[in-house]
Amino acid sequence: MKIIIVGAGAAGLAAAVSAAEKGADVTILERNEKAGKKIYITGKGRCNFTNAAPIDDFYQNIVTNPRFLYSAFAYFNNQDLKKFIEDAGVPTKVERGGRMFPQSDHASDITRAFTDTLKKLKVKIIYNTRVLGILCENGKVTGVRAAEEGHLSEQKEYLADAVILAAGGKSYPTTGSDGNLIPVLKDMGLDIKPCYPALVPFETKEEYIPKMQGLSLKNIEFKIFSSKKKKPIYSEFGEMLFTHFGISGPVVISASSKVAKVLEREGELKAEIDLKPALSDEKLNARLIRTVEEGENKNFSHFFDGLLPSKMIPVMVGLTEIDPEKKLNSITKQERAHILTLLKHFPLTITGTRGFNEAISTGGGLSVKEVDPKTMQLKKYPGLFACGEMLDVDALTGGYNLQSAFSMGALAGCSAAKGGKDE
Repeated sequence: MKIIIVGAGAAGLAAAVSAAEKGADVTILERNEKAGKKIYITGKGRCNFTNAAPIDDFYQNIVTNPRFLYSAFAYFNNQDLKKFIEDAGVPTKVERGGRMFPQSDHASDITRAFTDTLKKLKVKIIYNTRVLGILCENGKVTGVRAAEEGHLSEQKEYLADAVILAAGGKSYPTTGSDGNLIPVLKDMGLDIKPCYPALVPFETKEEYIPKMQGLSLKNIEFKIFSSKKKKPIYSEFGEMLFTHFGISGPVVISASSKVAKVLEREGELKAEIDLKPALSDEKLNARLIRTVEEGENKNFSHFFDGLLPSKMIPVMVGLTEIDPEKKLNSITKQERAHILTLLKHFPLTITGTRGFNEAISTGGGLSVKEVDPKTMQLKKYPGLFACGEMLDVDALTGGYNLQSAFSMGALAGCSAAKGGKDE
């Protein structure tokens, strides 16, 4: 059984190992000069490759089409991945939130675990080669058309019994995943869901946000609202960061995957930050009264000292519209109520995302309805398999995206080696 795999990212590497272990003759075509280029930048270069949570907990962290992954996770789960990596000589560790990393904190060790195994399995990787088309004969896939990067007019045919597409989505296009095969699949009559940046920072409207650039907030509650609903469409506790363009950080990145479609539809979304989520309105009001009483002769410009980070204080003073030189003992009940509202509902407006260049993953892609979830084979094209970020499946941060890619890839590789039959 001769198999060609398009892409040497997480899904492609897992597919190659799985297929080669089943005895297939495997060749990977990779457009970059090395394997796992996107893996190198995950987890800030440390590679949060999976999560230690029970596999049943994974589904609530898969944003789009979680049920599609049942068979993939059943075939190759987080414990299987951990064992594979450790058996390849890379010790692992678990950090906050169940996030799993290589003990060395070097993402390259995860890639090496796969490439070293592939060497032993005699898998061939052809680098600097871009796949431009898929070959079909009588409805069955027979290989691909590809060319060396920089010489795209000099195309060459690579024949195989099966082809596994693991070319990634559109996020971080500098790593080679620019969605160049999406139009090819569309031309083949396959349903493609519109692609959008997922796990990406937000841009905001307010001029006061960039003034707090670099400020990180911990233990806050972040909420996003649609114009059509009173209740928030997203609400989460955690950390966030102000930037020169808007906001980033864990709660923001996770929010982007959940509200991207609403944002695109509405153009902008109102958001707010509860800066003191541990305090009820009553308790916070009591604290504000105490602040006034203890510093009655101080100027209002010092009101937030000890209550907020110093970088945020001038912004908050400005939002209250209270004279900075006003004495604290002159603060009215209405002004205090306004201060409380700002602390519990700090306002901002989301106007867009930072796009694919800064997105960790891609939403949308090849519809899962086109793919048999038990084998990863395309229903309309025998011999053609797809896995990883090319599919309309995306997850939250914490190792869930990479595990999904590794699991889908492993299942695709096994299925392809067995001629598309169920495991």
